[in-house]
Amino acid sequence: MQSLSAHPDHAILWRENRLYLLDQRQLPARETFLALETAPETARAIRDMVVRGAPAIGIAAAYGVVLAARARYEASKARWKQEIAADLEQLAAARPTAVNLFWALRRMNRRIADLAAGDPVPHLLAEAQAIHREDREANRRMGELGAALIRSPSAVLTHCNAGALATGGYGTALGVIRSAFAQGKIPRVYVDETRPWLQGSRLTAWELQRSDIPVVLQAEGAAASLLAQGAVDWVIVGADRIAANGDVANKIGTYGLALLARHHGVRFMVVAPTSTIDGALARGADIPIETRDPEELLRCGGQRLAPAGVAARNPVFDVTPAEYIDALVTEQGVLTPPSPAGVESLLKRAEGAAKSPQGSA
Repeated sequence: MQSLSAHPDHAILWRENRLYLLDQRQLPARETFLALETAPETARAIRDMVVRGAPAIGIAAAYGVVLAARARYEASKARWKQEIAADLEQLAAARPTAVNLFWALRRMNRRIADLAAGDPVPHLLAEAQAIHREDREANRRMGELGAALIRSPSAVLTHCNAGALATGGYGTALGVIRSAFAQGKIPRVYVDETRPWLQGSRLTAWELQRSDIPVVLQAEGAAASLLAQGAVDWVIVGADRIAANGDVANKIGTYGLALLARHHGVRFMVVAPTSTIDGALARGADIPIETRDPEELLRCGGQRLAPAGVAARNPVFDVTPAEYIDALVTEQGVLTPPSPAGVESLLKRAEGAAKSPQGSA
């Protein structure tokens, strides 16, 4: 839609009582927005990866609750609270691994419970917009904290996409990269292509190019030789869920990068807001790992790559143990390295910030 900006910092928009999502499946060839008017449309967009990245999924789901409330209240002013529960369940089922989805829905549900009689839409819209705004602010803070860990100019390697497209704006891993680049600490960024959805080549390369940051694309299989050459000092990635002990679920291939980094003496940084921490899960082995359609792996760009009849395994995420992570960067502080006690302290800080007058509602 020509009237809407296709800049990655504005990939999720609320305009004229509709939710607009930049269709990430079409990038970089086409920059188009989808206009969503219902909760089922929002759930489908999340499931079909129109929007992806844990924080962005949570933000989109929060706006999906606003759309659901409008429809339910118009249909039945007396029973909308009871009937909206089905919409929240549908949104929650869209993607199982990204914990920000459930965090955002719980927050919206608490707001629903607090509402008295009258139109709920203005109140829920204000809450969704607060979630969106707070995520952007958290990304800026994480960018500053993560950049401070980079001591001398060096190239870095990132995997998948943890930029503004995956968040409410600015980015988590790419937020650190943006901040460090602005400080003259990063001369170039190496990006894994990230099969099978190619988020690195389609999305991260697009974002970095838009920000005038030199980017070099490579196949995942080239990471080992890059690290062996001493070409980078840091591997910097995002996260979709973090367990209470500091284990991290992120895009498939992250665990292998962490092992390579440790072997070659390259430091490994995970950047994610505290809303990505799931304190109810003791360790990474408890994190549910989404498995998607094998056809995503067997085909690329609509063209079948593998012989007919060949089976495929298509897990979307893997888990990196905390012992292979040198720094966990959140908006509430940095753990070097992550530990159960450290993760608990981050959650307590986040809880305190939410309860403070300046914190979120």
